[in-house]
Amino acid sequence: MNILEKIVADKKKEIRLKKAVIPVRQLEASSLFQREPLSLAHNLRDSKTGIIAEHKRRSPSKSVINQNCNVQDVASGYMLAGACGMSVLTDGKYFGGSLDDLLLARSAVEFPLLRKEFIIDEYQVIESRSHGADTILLIAAILSRKKIKILSELAKSLQLDVLLEVHNEEELVKSLMPSLDMLGVNNRNLKTFEVNLETSAELSEKIPDEFVKVSESGISSVSAINELREFGYRGFLIGENFMKTANPGESAGQFIKQLGR
Repeated sequence: MNILEKIVADKKKEIRLKKAVIPVRQLEASSLFQREPLSLAHNLRDSKTGIIAEHKRRSPSKSVINQNCNVQDVASGYMLAGACGMSVLTDGKYFGGSLDDLLLARSAVEFPLLRKEFIIDEYQVIESRSHGADTILLIAAILSRKKIKILSELAKSLQLDVLLEVHNEEELVKSLMPSLDMLGVNNRNLKTFEVNLETSAELSEKIPDEFVKVSESGISSVSAINELREFGYRGFLIGENFMKTANPGESAGQFIKQLGR
C-alpha cells in the first residue's frame, strides 16, 4: 500500500470507533453546529492576496515541522497578517492534528476555517460543521465521483464551502460538479511526495471559471504566486513555509506585505 492507501485504511477504522462513541445527533446538538459559516470562496474572490495559511505540526514527508506553536496564537497571527482563511489539519496519526485544534482555532478567530482531513464519510462532514469548520476538503484521489457528489451536496446543505483537491487531469474530469466551490490543484504527488508547480499551470485551463482556483503545496515565494495568478489562481494554500518558523503568524504577515507591494 502507498501512504494514501494506508491513511484511508486507518481513517475507516477511526470513523467506525467515533460513530460508536459519538452519534450524529450529539454532533448536531453542538452550539457550533448552529453558527453561520463564513465563505472562504467569497473571501478568495475578493482578496488581493488569496493566502490560505495552514496549521500543520508534521507530515509523512517532512516528519516534524513545528510542535511548539499554540494553535490559537497561530490562528490569531494568521488573521492579523491578513490571510483569507486558515487550514487546520485534524488528522492525528500522520499529521499530529486533532479536532481540538479546529475548536481552539475557532475560539480565537472569526475568519474562514478549512478542515483539512481525509474525508471519506458523511459523518466527517457533520463532524466538521459541529467543530466550527466553514469549509471542507475533499480529495479526488481517494473518492469516487458518486462519493464526491454525496459528500459535497451534504456539505452544501449544511452551508459549508467545498474545496475539491486534484492532482491530475483524470481526477479533475471525474470531479467537476455544481456542488463544489473551489478547485484545488495539489502540486505535491501524494504517492511520491514530490512537488512540481507545473501541475497547477498545466491544469489551470481545464478548470471552469465558475470555480475558484486554488494552488496547494510547495509555494514558498511571492514570485511563484505572481506566476500562478497568470493562470487564474485566486487562492494559495501555504503551510510549511510559515509553520517551519518560530512565529508562523509573523512570517505570514511579512509574506503578505511583500505580496501587496
